[in-house]
Amino acid sequence: MALTPQDVSRIANLARLELSPAEQASLLGELNGFFAIVEQMRAVDTAGVAPLYTPLSAIQEVTLRLREDAVTEPDNREANQKSAPAVEAGLFLVPRVIE
Repeated sequence: MALTPQDVSRIANLARLELSPAEQASLLGELNGFFAIVEQMRAVDTAGVAPLYTPLSAIQEVTLRLREDAVTEPDNREANQKSAPAVEAGLFLVPRVIE
């Protein structure tokens, strides 16, 4: 997939960028280079390859260092809602803004 100068102009317009013709030409080359890399990556057969959570796990055994999923903060809901103008069933009530 190759972009045209018109595509770059449209992208710049959507992004609210004012690009000079030289900048547009440079950006066109960079974007087309990016898409060329994406096409090369798509051409690689990845069937049967398990996803990695870290690149290091491809070359060595990596143990996840996960912390225990435990509550460490007390429940301060009532204290936090004392200054609220309106609360119902533990929820902040706000004015309706969509009719």
